[in-house]
Amino acid sequence: MNVVIFGATGMVGQGVLRECLLDREITRVVIVGRTAPPANDPKLHALVVPDLFDLSPVAAELTDLDACFYCIGVTSLGMSEAEYARVTHDLTLSIASRLVANNPRLAFVFVSGGGADSSERGRVMWARVKGRTENALLAMPFRSVTIVRPGLIVPLHGITSRTGWYNVFYGLMRPFLPLFQRVTPGYVTTTERLGRAMIRIARGGFDRQVLEGQSFGRV
Repeated sequence: MNVVIFGATGMVGQGVLRECLLDREITRVVIVGRTAPPANDPKLHALVVPDLFDLSPVAAELTDLDACFYCIGVTSLGMSEAEYARVTHDLTLSIASRLVANNPRLAFVFVSGGGADSSERGRVMWARVKGRTENALLAMPFRSVTIVRPGLIVPLHGITSRTGWYNVFYGLMRPFLPLFQRVTPGYVTTTERLGRAMIRIARGGFDRQVLEGQSFGRV
């Protein structure tokens, strides 16, 4: 299986990348971003582009793909709706449109967030934008589109978030995570479990298009 990862330097993306490189059935891993991650593996192909809205310089490398793991995400704190929508909605659809044109048999796996608003009419800005993005992706002619809405994600294997306060939060919460997992089973996952679940999704391992945290928290 040949896969492409967008957002491989983020916390979720790092987890997915690690599991893809470890998976024997994945033979080619293409990552696209503004910077290349430090991972070094024979099946890893890093494509660095200055503007993700323009993938034309690397278009020839984005063919013969079986799955896309879309892990780009930013916090909405301090952003206007227009600014947040440009990164979350506009960029996602720009990339998805490029991919589906050359890979109609692609399985597209989109990392959204718990609480995303599919109605697009709620009061929470980020949830509306996420929901609008999900709906647009589900209408695209990929082989399959799956939305994953993880809850709390625990980073493992030295993985960290690029958002500083996330790392502080996880550090403070770590002693309480076993208790939280017992109280709310399925709503806490790890970067390792999430990465494995996304690979399973790409292979057709789930029969739903929208998966909440409890669907894959124990994978």
